[in-house]
Amino acid sequence: MVESEDKAIVRRCLKGDKKAFEILVRKYEQPMINYFGRMVQDRELSLDLSQEVFLRAYGALHTYDEKYQFSTWLFRIATNLLIDYWRKKKIPLVYIETPGPDPDQEPVQIPDHEPSAMEKYEKRQMTELIEKAIARLPENLRELFVLRHINDFSYEEIASVKHLPVGTVKNRVFQAKELLRSMLEER
Repeated sequence: MVESEDKAIVRRCLKGDKKAFEILVRKYEQPMINYFGRMVQDRELSLDLSQEVFLRAYGALHTYDEKYQFSTWLFRIATNLLIDYWRKKKIPLVYIETPGPDPDQEPVQIPDHEPSAMEKYEKRQMTELIEKAIARLPENLRELFVLRHINDFSYEEIASVKHLPVGTVKNRVFQAKELLRSMLEER
């Protein structure tokens, strides 16, 4: 029912009803802000990114395919925007051992809460192993696994997108996890 309401609102927008898009913004604004807030850990940035998603969605509304849920389409835009943000993000350099006004004073020691180089290396190795194992999954299982566990789609959303019964989706995602587990245990 909610899905058909969204589609009806999108149709109104496409017919020129600019107020109709406000309904969609109000409906998805908080979930979008929450999503970005968790991903970037910065409220102002999450507000900016959320606004950008709605601007992009409005501009691309004519490309929306009604056989998919509007929320799924909207969050795909958000995911792509987040990927672009991470690619463009520049980390500023901060020099910790810059001499202060008193040359006899020891440099300030700042605790490092980052994982050690070894921990980062081990995590990267494990990530690579998992990614290679995912790539070895049969395509039909891999796609459902990625939608569920990487993109956080619900089983119902996946079933809708793939035109499969929910039970089949759950079964195949479980098969993918078991196959991944066995591949990783071999290593």
